[in-house]
Amino acid sequence: MRAVAITSFGGPERLREMEVEEHPLTPDGVRIRVAAAGVNPVDVKIREGAQADSFPYFFPAVLGWDAAGVIEETGPAVVGFEVGDEVLAYCRKDFVGQGAYAERVAVPARQVAHCAGMPAEEAAGLPLAGLTAYQSLTEAMELAGGETVLIRGASGGVGSFAVQIAASLGARVVAVAGLESEDFVRGLGADEFIDYRSGAVAGDVTRAAGGTVDALLDLVGGEQLEAFAALVRDGGRIVSTLEPVGPHRWAERSIRSRFLYVRPDGDQLAELVGRRGRGELQVRLSQVLPLGEAGRAHELLEAGGVHGKLVLRAG
Repeated sequence: MRAVAITSFGGPERLREMEVEEHPLTPDGVRIRVAAAGVNPVDVKIREGAQADSFPYFFPAVLGWDAAGVIEETGPAVVGFEVGDEVLAYCRKDFVGQGAYAERVAVPARQVAHCAGMPAEEAAGLPLAGLTAYQSLTEAMELAGGETVLIRGASGGVGSFAVQIAASLGARVVAVAGLESEDFVRGLGADEFIDYRSGAVAGDVTRAAGGTVDALLDLVGGEQLEAFAALVRDGGRIVSTLEPVGPHRWAERSIRSRFLYVRPDGDQLAELVGRRGRGELQVRLSQVLPLGEAGRAHELLEAGGVHGKLVLRAG
């Protein structure tokens, strides 16, 4: 089948359209004809080889962990899905090589959810980023209504979902991103907006929050994390998707901290699809490109400033 894959690690130019072998379907799997595939920052890391310590690679390696399309085949142990169903899936496996930048992808049924009537491009933008935001806020952070959450990196794929989910939970959202993103982020439901380039971010956050915040969702990482952690109240919570923060990093302040690596969960995907259907969640697309321009999509991600989700149209 046709796919976009890499044969070795490197830059965006390593992504090439080619014929690849289609692998057998497991008893618990479904095969999806891909209409659209989401593009995520982790795809860049996979292309560069930065995930080689976490996953075995099999070359040629087809990238992509987000897919939306129609089921073409089901394994004999599968229940709840049938040929012809419109679905989306978070396609992460225990290895890298059989991803969603392809005509078809096979994935365990437990990682799939129905999405009938949802445009494929929107559906493809939801799985990884939406699940990351949902698991960060509802499980790792246990964010509650009436609390104030600081979201660092609010304009990106995960951030755009996190702002909406936090707002829907009844939390007060203080969003941090580039000034050019203010209208976009406020439109998602942020109560306050802080420009990360401001020379007085700490003071800006304190004024916006009326003091310290109850929780911090860090989607940026880096050496500035400590400065943002200082804005969290004693006994608060910090969740990072980029920094491997352990539970005891800020133990002297009784702050509960956790690193979140998103896991596949079809039931949670169905919950997110339901939220979108009820008007509680929007999938904001930055750009939709043809599958053959996956390299260009990676270049855009690496350049920064992407608001929302980048998606590849495969059909």
